[in-house]
Amino acid sequence: MPEKTKTAILSDKPHLKKVEWDAQEAQQIIAPYARLKGGLMEALHALQHAFGYIPAESYDLLADAFNLSRAEVYGVKSFYHNFRDNPPGRHVIRVCQAESCQATGGRALTEHVQHLLGVKLGETTRDGHYTLEEVYCLGNCAVSPNITLDGRLHGRMSAARFDALLQTKRAAHD
Repeated sequence: MPEKTKTAILSDKPHLKKVEWDAQEAQQIIAPYARLKGGLMEALHALQHAFGYIPAESYDLLADAFNLSRAEVYGVKSFYHNFRDNPPGRHVIRVCQAESCQATGGRALTEHVQHLLGVKLGETTRDGHYTLEEVYCLGNCAVSPNITLDGRLHGRMSAARFDALLQTKRAAHD
């Protein structure tokens, strides 16, 4: 694995270090999966793992490797909401939108987080520190509503608990 990719993959948190797009590196990442049945999904995951997102520039490389059209590659990529089109912020916040979380205040929590950060779901703050994403079920329904912050699950989330969590994160890392 090229050194640049090794540096990008810090504790399985690609948002902690952004790597510039490199077509040659992307081809090296894609190549091992081109021979596998269902390899397109694995290649998409590997690209996002390495770069933090799936650049549009990769569609032609993937189409060539898997003998697909660019539209087919985009169709697969866009079907799954966990694949990003743009580099994420330094910290990724995912707010559950599933029924259990909605029933316990998830919508109000989502509105609070959006207002506090000044972004909508799917957006990144102007300073690049936070990306806010929606997710449908974190598998923690007994303690809804739930969020993840940089992949760490937080249950029984309220506006006040979120404010405290964000304040702690800002004090520790920003």
